[in-house]
Amino acid sequence: MTSEVVLHEKRGDVFWITLNREDKRNALNRDVVAGITEGYRKAHADESVRAIVLTAAGDKAFCAGGDLQPGGGFVFDFASPSVPYADMLRLAKSSTLPSVARINGACMAGGMGLLAMTDLAVAADDVVFGLPEVKIGLFPMQVMSLLQELVPPRVVQEWCLTGEPFDAQAALAHGLLNHVVPRAELDAKTQWLLDRITGKSPTAIRRGKYAMRAIASMSFEESIAYTESQIALMAMTEDAKEGFASFNERRKPVWTGR
Repeated sequence: MTSEVVLHEKRGDVFWITLNREDKRNALNRDVVAGITEGYRKAHADESVRAIVLTAAGDKAFCAGGDLQPGGGFVFDFASPSVPYADMLRLAKSSTLPSVARINGACMAGGMGLLAMTDLAVAADDVVFGLPEVKIGLFPMQVMSLLQELVPPRVVQEWCLTGEPFDAQAALAHGLLNHVVPRAELDAKTQWLLDRITGKSPTAIRRGKYAMRAIASMSFEESIAYTESQIALMAMTEDAKEGFASFNERRKPVWTGR
C-alpha cells in the first residue's frame, strides 16, 4: 500500500491499483498521480506479477478528472518541460505488463485518460463517461493523445467539442471498452478477463506489447520487416520452447517468463 489516496495490493499474480478518494469522486491530484505511477513501477519490479488492474473505491465514480478545488490537482510547474499526469500516461503506454481498467463509476475528463491508458477495460452498465472540459474553459489535451488511437475521429471530436456525457453502451460501441456488464457482475467479469490473460505466456505478452507499440507508427513495409525478425527471436525463448513441448505432449504449459 502507498499513500492513503491510492492503494496497492497484490492478489495472487495480479497487482491492483485502487484510487481511494471516494469522498472527492476519486479526483486526480499530484498524490494520486504519484500513487498510480508508483503502482506501475512496483508491478514491473515484481517478476511474479502477470497483470495490473486499475480501479477505484466505491461505486459512484471511477475518476471525476482533475481536482479543481483550490490547491487540488490542477496545478502546474511552468518551469518543468513535462507534466506528472502526462509522464504517468507515458509510463503506462510503455508498460510491458497487460493492464485492465475496472470501471466502477463515473469516468470523466482526466479519468478518461486513465481508462484509455490501459490495454483492456470492463465497465458496469450504469457508468457515465464524458469529456466536459469545454464547460469550464479547458480542453482534454492530453487525453486526446490516447483517444485518437482507440475511437473514430468524428466521435472523439463530438465528445471533445460538446462536452456532453455518454453511456457505457456508446463507449462500448466506439471501442473505448471491451465489456459492459450489470454492476453485480463487474467483479466476476474482471476476474474472467484476468484469468484469460494470466494463464498465457508472460514472455509472449511482454514482447508482444513491446512490438505492438513499436510498429504503431511504422509503414507496412517497416512493420513487416520488424515483426518477421521478432517472431524468430521469440521462438528462441524458454516460454516458446515450453509452449511447443506442452502442445506436442498434450499437457498444460508451465511458464517461466523467460
